Amino acid sequence: MRPQEVLGRAARLASSGLLLQVLFRLITFVLNAFILRFLSKEIVGIVNVRLTLLYSTTIFLAREAFRRACLTGGAQRDWSQTFNLLWLTVPLGVFWSLFLGWVWLQLLEVPDPSVVPHYGTGVVVFALSAVVELLGEPFWVLAQAHMFVKLKVIAESLSVILKSVLTALLVLWLPHWGLYIFSLAQLFYTTILVLCYVIYFTKLLGSPESPKQQTLPVSRMTDLLPNVVRNKAFVNWKEAKLTWSFFKQSFLKQILTEGERYVMTFLNVLNFGDQGIYDIVNNLGSLVARLIFQPIEESFYIFFAKVLERGKDATLQKQEDVAVAAVVLESLLKLALLAGLTITVFGFAYSQLALDIYGGAMLSSGSGPILLRSYCLYVLLLAINGVTECFTFAAMSKEEVDRYNFTMLGLSSSFLVLSYLLTRWCGSVGFILANCFNMAIRITQSLSFIHRYYQKSPHRPLAGLYLSPVLLGTFAVSGGITGVSEVFLCCDQGWPARLAHIAVGTFCLGATLGTVFLTETKLIHFLRTQLGVSRLADKMT
Repeated sequence: MRPQEVLGRAARLASSGLLLQVLFRLITFVLNAFILRFLSKEIVGIVNVRLTLLYSTTIFLAREAFRRACLTGGAQRDWSQTFNLLWLTVPLGVFWSLFLGWVWLQLLEVPDPSVVPHYGTGVVVFALSAVVELLGEPFWVLAQAHMFVKLKVIAESLSVILKSVLTALLVLWLPHWGLYIFSLAQLFYTTILVLCYVIYFTKLLGSPESPKQQTLPVSRMTDLLPNVVRNKAFVNWKEAKLTWSFFKQSFLKQILTEGERYVMTFLNVLNFGDQGIYDIVNNLGSLVARLIFQPIEESFYIFFAKVLERGKDATLQKQEDVAVAAVVLESLLKLALLAGLTITVFGFAYSQLALDIYGGAMLSSGSGPILLRSYCLYVLLLAINGVTECFTFAAMSKEEVDRYNFTMLGLSSSFLVLSYLLTRWCGSVGFILANCFNMAIRITQSLSFIHRYYQKSPHRPLAGLYLSPVLLGTFAVSGGITGVSEVFLCCDQGWPARLAHIAVGTFCLGATLGTVFLTETKLIHFLRTQLGVSRLADKMT
């Protein structure tokens, strides 16, 4: 497949992933606002922090490394060995669910049953739901490798919508069930998700005349199951070794990704109610990051992994591929920087208003606005890091990945220590400050790799991190105007003043986006081109 075709599919996957994340976040956004009016913040804290951490840790440790390794490389592979490797995620998930479930039940503080009922059941069911989701891993990887965008959109949308409907109905009718509500909804979600993939491939493989079926490396459902063949290794050992490298890295990355939740869970620096408030603000702050940056990172990691040969210097590869990758990386860096700056500049002046509208005085008073403002700065770093790491991890050799693990080990240790110290010093804001510090270090590591990678080539993709003085001045003026507007118009002077504050922000945002359109013509051309490619690919399929 030519680089431009891969790029078009990656752009289509990113745009579909973006729409999917918009749907998920909007549903979660509305659902959380609904739940806050029926259940205590302690239950919200237990579900959103402790039980979700159990589920995400099990899933991450069991499958993240396998996904990265099995999505790397071209079509020339023995897919039966790849499927065998992917099925190992299930016993690995069983191990992690049993071990972590025991930790959650025996070593951690158990909440008061009168405040948070059915905690034990919640732990068991959330751990079980992680194992259920792993049963669909071979189907997911096969779909991603062949970029079945609509399948992912339908499966995940349907499962999230049905889960949300079930949660809302149970909260409304049976609020006294406590954690039973979220446990049943979580297990229902993973079951529907896996069934969607299984049913899709069952029907597709049963239609030999389908063009999609003819492009697949399997012809029947049994081909996706574990298979032992004589005189052939059970798994591809190159993929297995790469998986092990990514596993060591994923373990450390999980600590960095969910570090504040680990500190809250294991060190008890915040009570369950404060954990609930922090998590709500954290989810609200990361809304745009998850809507935009995560789909881009996932989709363009696949693009870079397919276009570039892992571990090879840029001068030793096809120069057409290297040039395309450089153009894409430069444009993605520019896009991430502009989106992150926009969120940071305007988020500072509108954090308190957003929290007041969303959750009332419970969120907008106290540390809530400071938390959200701090998170706006963190979003800027998240945006840049997502792009730089998706390229770095796609281009690194196995040896470089192993060396990077040592850096991640140091970051993990420093993050945990820094989180604990800063939280003791300045409360929950300390979690965000520690995240900012570690994210800045990770960005520096990735930028250094990208600079070395393209050093001997004529391409300079890091130019995407430079902005014109006119655009920087526009951001600065917009930040100043909206800051003054917040002082005089928000947030205790009634809705007319609030609407005026929103109008000021809308005007400044329009002026900023207009300046971007006039000054960043190269980025605008890239977006127009790739959106056009994405739409064309969608029509062709």
